[in-house]
Amino acid sequence: MTIKVLGYAAQSAQAPLAPFHFERRAPRADDVVIEIQYCGVCHSDLHNARNDWGNSRYPMVPGHEIIGRVSRVGSAVTRFKPGDRVGVGCMVDSCQHCAPCEQGLEQFCEQFPTLTYNGLDRQDKSPTYGGYSEQIVTSDKFVLHIPDGLDLAGTAPLLCAGITTWSPLRHWQAGPGSKVAVVGLGGLGHMALKLASALGAEVTLFTRSPGKEQDAHRLGAHHVVISSQDAQMAAVKGKFDLIIDTVPYVHDLNPYLPTLAIDGTLVLVGYLGDLNPMLNTVPLIMGRKSVAGSLIGGIKETQEMLDFCGQHKITADVETLPIQEINEAYERMLKSDVKYRFVIDMASLKG
Repeated sequence: MTIKVLGYAAQSAQAPLAPFHFERRAPRADDVVIEIQYCGVCHSDLHNARNDWGNSRYPMVPGHEIIGRVSRVGSAVTRFKPGDRVGVGCMVDSCQHCAPCEQGLEQFCEQFPTLTYNGLDRQDKSPTYGGYSEQIVTSDKFVLHIPDGLDLAGTAPLLCAGITTWSPLRHWQAGPGSKVAVVGLGGLGHMALKLASALGAEVTLFTRSPGKEQDAHRLGAHHVVISSQDAQMAAVKGKFDLIIDTVPYVHDLNPYLPTLAIDGTLVLVGYLGDLNPMLNTVPLIMGRKSVAGSLIGGIKETQEMLDFCGQHKITADVETLPIQEINEAYERMLKSDVKYRFVIDMASLKG
C-alpha cells in the first residue's frame, strides 16, 4: 500500500510553499521507510522552487538534508532496523553499474543520479519528493547511519553542505602540513572551515566583509584575509595548496589564482554557470595551477564524513524553525540572514 504523507510544496515558480498531501510509493524489498525529524534548508531548494535553473517539476517538495528514524524496512534490508537514526542526502538512487557508480561516485552516474526531489524514480517514473514532509521511502543503498552523540538538527546540513566541502578536501588531500583557504562564509563555507581545521590543515578564510574574524576563528580558521584589500592579497601570494570557493553567484576568480602555491587548485563548489570575467591563464601556466569543480560526494564518502564528524563532534551551526516559516526563511536566505543554515523541525508539521 502507498503511504499518505503531508508535506510542503511549491505549485509553481511564483507560488509560496504551502501544505501538500501526496502519496509515497509502497515500500519495495530494498526500501527503508523513514520518519523525518529534521530537514536542512539548502540554497538549491530555493533555486529549484523558483525554477532559477529552468528544470523544475511541480508540484515540488524540496529538501535533501534529511534526518530521521527508521520506521520499517523491506524484506531484503539487513543494514537498518526500526529505530535507527539515519540520514538521506541529495540522491536516492543511481544506475549502480556505470564506471562512476562502481567507484562509489554515484553523484557522477553516467545516467544521472535520481535526485531526492525534482527527479523521477528509476523504476516507476513517479516524481521524487523531498524532505519537507513527514516521511520518505528510499532504497537502503542511499540511506546513511548517523553516529551517536551528534545533535540531530545540526547534523542535517552535513548531508549536503558537509559532504560538498568534505569531498574536495579529501580528494585534494587536505591535512597536516597543507594550507587551505575558503572563499565565502555561508552554509558551505562554515562547514569547510570546520572540516579543514579538523583534518589538521592550516586554514584561512577569504572574505570581502571585515567583521567576520571572530566567527571565522571560532569555526576553525587560523587566518582571515580581506580579499578586497590588495595588500592583504599580496601578502598571501603563492601560499595555498587548495582553495575551496563556496560563493553561489558569478564572481571574479582571477584575484585568487596568484595566491595558489605551485600545483595548487581552486575548487568551485558553490557556483553553477559561466565564469565572468574570463580566467587569465597566466597565473595557471606560471605554476601549474588548476581551477576545478566538485559535486557533493558518493555514498561511501558521505558515510566516512559522517563518521569523522561523529568522532570530532562536528555539526553545522543552525537555526531551527517550524515549517510554517519556510517562505520567510527563503527571503532571509536571499539576504544572507542566517548563521549558517536553517533546519526545519518536522514536528511542526503535526502542530
